[in-house]
Amino acid sequence: MWSTREIADLAGTSLRAVRHYHEIGLLAEPERRANGYKQYGVAHLVRLLRIKRLADLGFSLSQIADMGDTVDHPAEAFRSLDTELAATIERLQRARVELGFILDTSVPTDLPPEFATAADSAMPGVDRSFVTVMGTLLGPKGMKAYADFLQNPASGPLDEEFQRLPADADEQTRANLAERMVPWLQSLHRQRPELRTLLADAPRGKKFTRQTIDQAVADLYNPAQADVMCRLATLLAQAEPPEQTR
Repeated sequence: MWSTREIADLAGTSLRAVRHYHEIGLLAEPERRANGYKQYGVAHLVRLLRIKRLADLGFSLSQIADMGDTVDHPAEAFRSLDTELAATIERLQRARVELGFILDTSVPTDLPPEFATAADSAMPGVDRSFVTVMGTLLGPKGMKAYADFLQNPASGPLDEEFQRLPADADEQTRANLAERMVPWLQSLHRQRPELRTLLADAPRGKKFTRQTIDQAVADLYNPAQADVMCRLATLLAQAEPPEQTR
């Protein structure tokens, strides 16, 4: 009846696809003519059309193989695929909304959308990276509190000194800077108590989140700055109830 190329054209697929279906046992091999060329019949066309239809719906070739040649609809497989497609559509819709937001506002793409408009464009690179990490760790409430803080940041009187702190700053310099930063952070926590509970709804748990934040601090900031932040956290923990954040 038909050659491989002809049946591929009839089914709206490619020669490569037909040959692949043969290789994985999804489509039975046809008989060959006297000249050695394959000769496909109606049954092959119907099977090929079914494979293409199911593949276009989103079924994998392994799933199609599991269905066999039956014409009955495997309801469970169809319902499962429908659920997957609904989730995919929701994800793509969110992606389109976020893409439109980026196009309209020209916000940076390295930050979570909740932080993108809040983060200062002049923010040092290491701080931007730290904010990006925080966006992967916080839960909904923590994200909102942190985004609100970034939207209206309160610069500390010692921020510039901290940014300029050299990696080889001696212990006395580091300890002194940490001690002088405590009163300002305590004042900030009184004004924004929600900052003290940023990790309360962290989806991976407080322990893992704290460990990841500690690792981010160690990787992003120079040794003296990281030490100051560690000392500061210890001093705040001694002066306040637990649940503060850096």
